[in-house]
Amino acid sequence: MTATAADIIAHRGASGYLPEHTLEAKVLAHGLGADYIEQDLVLSKDNFLIVIHDLTLNATTNVAEKFPTKKRADGGYYVIDFTLAELKQLSVHAPVDKDGNPKYPNRYAKRQPMFKLHTFSEELALIDGLNQSTGKSVGIYPEIKAPWFHQKAGKDIALATVKVLMQFNYGRSDKKVFLQSFDPHALKRLKHQLLPKYGVTIPLVQLIAKTEWRETQEKVDGKWQNLDYSQLMTQKGLEDIARYAEGIGPWYPMLVDYSDGNLQLSSFALSAKNQQLLIHPYTFRLEDVPSPFADYRAFLKYYLEQVNVDGYFTDFVDIKPR
Repeated sequence: MTATAADIIAHRGASGYLPEHTLEAKVLAHGLGADYIEQDLVLSKDNFLIVIHDLTLNATTNVAEKFPTKKRADGGYYVIDFTLAELKQLSVHAPVDKDGNPKYPNRYAKRQPMFKLHTFSEELALIDGLNQSTGKSVGIYPEIKAPWFHQKAGKDIALATVKVLMQFNYGRSDKKVFLQSFDPHALKRLKHQLLPKYGVTIPLVQLIAKTEWRETQEKVDGKWQNLDYSQLMTQKGLEDIARYAEGIGPWYPMLVDYSDGNLQLSSFALSAKNQQLLIHPYTFRLEDVPSPFADYRAFLKYYLEQVNVDGYFTDFVDIKPR
């Protein structure tokens, strides 16, 4: 399944307007015209796929008030330590920093108990219903979060994801879907083992991070170590990605050389295009416009018309380029 040009991917829903990864944010993203809606997936203690960006609950819920004793030594309240019933007791709010201040002060900041965590299955049922009632065919764009972290805990999040997708007939119908991860080992396993085993065909997207973000660990000689993403960004690395993935999801600055104010495509972008990989960069926000651009619309227009990306993750589905 190949994406059309400039697919609009709702980053965690309409997260510029409502708390991210709430069902309310997903409904709004659907209504505002998203082509795809993203779901970040983390497993609960009792093996439900929860739609939440972080492995921890600290930044987007009232977990410290509800369950003060369930904090780990590092200060994190980990989703994997909570049952679904416990998670359903929490309320969700827009992301805050470690001091409790809103990450984006001008966004929806009210803390209301109506916003709740939900499962992957609950969201897929909602999107199916919205597609039926509106006549649209909005797709889904799940991300398997930190398979290595779940593996350490004895959990197989990739397999759990495939099983839920099968339940909703993704990969066996014309329903639109991309499946993404920062973990190349997990994607290779999906491509060569899990998807063929279950007779499912789903296009995969390799997310690309900065190595220092420490998004992924891999086992080398029996020891866990940080994955070096610079290796994935070489010609050889991109050739390897093209063998198991249909596209890449890079951080948008990776695609453009901003030096001296003379904008041009990076060698990484050119190599990815040579491999005929779809390019879906993240994340376009009103608050994060790079200095070479006058405003968000000009920023977005450059990436659509000059970089010629195939789709883009945005917090603002409804704001189009000039």
